[in-house]
Amino acid sequence: MTTKLKTILPLFFVFCFSSIVRAQTVADFNVVPRPMNFMYQKDKYFALSSLSSIRYEGNDDMRRNAEFLNNYLKIAAGFTVPVSDLSDKSNSSDKKLKGPIILLRLDKKITNPEAYRITVKEKTLTIEGGAPQGVFYGIQTLRKAMCPTSPTSLTRPTSDILIPVAVVNDEPRFSYRGMHLDVSRHFYDVEFVKLYIDMLALHHINTFHFHLTDDQGWRVEIKRFPKLTEVGAWRQRTVIGRNTGIYEWKRYGGFYTQQQLRDIVRYARERYITVIPEIDMPGHMEAALAAYPDLGCTGGPYEVEPNWGVFDDILCAGREETFRFVEGVLDELMDIFPSEYIHIGGDEAPRTRWKVCPRCQQRISDEHITAKGKHSAEDALQGYFMKRVEKYLNDHGRKAIGWDELLDCDVNPSTTIMSWRGVEGGIAASALGHDVIMVPTAWFYFDYYQTPENDYWNKPLLIGGFVPLEKVYSFDPLPDSLSEEEKSTSSACRQICGRNIHMLMKWLSIKCFHVWAHSPNYSGRSQNIKTMMLISSAKNASVASTTPSAGNIATIQSNSFSWATGISGLSRKSGIFGLSGLLRKARKHIPAPAAIAARRGGQCAVCRCS
Repeated sequence: MTTKLKTILPLFFVFCFSSIVRAQTVADFNVVPRPMNFMYQKDKYFALSSLSSIRYEGNDDMRRNAEFLNNYLKIAAGFTVPVSDLSDKSNSSDKKLKGPIILLRLDKKITNPEAYRITVKEKTLTIEGGAPQGVFYGIQTLRKAMCPTSPTSLTRPTSDILIPVAVVNDEPRFSYRGMHLDVSRHFYDVEFVKLYIDMLALHHINTFHFHLTDDQGWRVEIKRFPKLTEVGAWRQRTVIGRNTGIYEWKRYGGFYTQQQLRDIVRYARERYITVIPEIDMPGHMEAALAAYPDLGCTGGPYEVEPNWGVFDDILCAGREETFRFVEGVLDELMDIFPSEYIHIGGDEAPRTRWKVCPRCQQRISDEHITAKGKHSAEDALQGYFMKRVEKYLNDHGRKAIGWDELLDCDVNPSTTIMSWRGVEGGIAASALGHDVIMVPTAWFYFDYYQTPENDYWNKPLLIGGFVPLEKVYSFDPLPDSLSEEEKSTSSACRQICGRNIHMLMKWLSIKCFHVWAHSPNYSGRSQNIKTMMLISSAKNASVASTTPSAGNIATIQSNSFSWATGISGLSRKSGIFGLSGLLRKARKHIPAPAAIAARRGGQCAVCRCS
């Protein structure tokens, strides 16, 4: 017994001492998205605990960047430091400060506004960008590099962070990097939406596709049509499971006031994220029809849809009242959202009612709309509908985005196409002269399972399908059908992608986070998987291509409809930094997809995902 005590007691004291002494964290720039290049200088560090101040030069955006960084320091290291403007000569307190400093600067030599350079020396850490957003992304990279490795330290700040002396250079592969969130099937409050935006900012996502309306609920206040939120925002029952015919008879819903939406837009803008709203039309409109039955072909009765799926009742294209309604909604939407683009949907709009509706048939006759090839006159009627709506947007200085079903409707080439049913639609749209956002379900709909659907071990109920992490990671927005020469030669790209190649340089969109909110109650484990998939898709959108001009073709966006309920319980302050701890796992997990297959008992050894 005495021998055992002699062995155990020293270990006990070591344990007690180690629980008191705060371990040092060495920052690591091998984060996701991984910077284009970085080089360390061995055994030399910038000691964060000695930091004396953050200094910036530039405008209010740069000041806000400095304040963001100071707040991140408080979360990660438990302290803040004075923030000052380098151009303010009257600030005498700067002269009294001693110790290492962080400098935030603009550099005109950096031509890409989203590019940045981090230069770490023992006494200074400088983040430079071509524009304030580039500096912001540099701050996000530094933030992730400082992320603690220990699970217990995710919520326990440590000031003992050593940042290796290094030079980091980075710029995004594609300048459109989007994520989608559906709040119609399941409603999420403003606090959650802001948390979501913070997650996007952390991963250098710069576009938030906000899906505000659908059959199951109307979520945006339109003052001209108050019943949209009085009636359309609330369903009286919700189907349990996958359209089982069994319902939870409970009033469910919610909506955002215009003031709340303006606050969300402001919050996103401060993080260099553009919010693109979507009002899906003419289909997926049962919530609006429940509020205003005269907008439908039959006049109702309608209800806010309690089931999931595609439904025959859509807006009546034969009624002028329909277009006055759409224009009134868009007027208020454009007043809230300053984005260049407005998403007008166009997907999954059955022609069932239009085929027998006297008004729609009269419209077809009056406008001399005819069938063309395999497309019916009713298909062309939707083209008339969408072109009329697009013209209204154009007349007000905006542009339209729609789903790839619009290729069946002979819409104008000026409409940007989101290709969600596969990459083929995007290639076809590009050949027709459309700008294209690639959003294929098989890679980027995150309401799909991450394990085979027949493996029901410890899984939440999802819509179906199978999109494992490896597959998300493997997607290249540049189609395989393009030769290497076409991928690297801008003139060839013009031939393949159509005359709007200059826009495709901006719009390479993967619906990186297309999580349709069919199932709100994800487990905490699923939350982590969703976060890992976001990290992976962000990597695809951001990591520089090996071919210099490969960014000339496509754009990436993810579609996120539903997140784990566990995430909504996290504060933006601690939760986002805590979730960024997954990046430490991602450093090992993401760059080596082959390693993911090496599972034990159906679980990944790194993050315990199936």
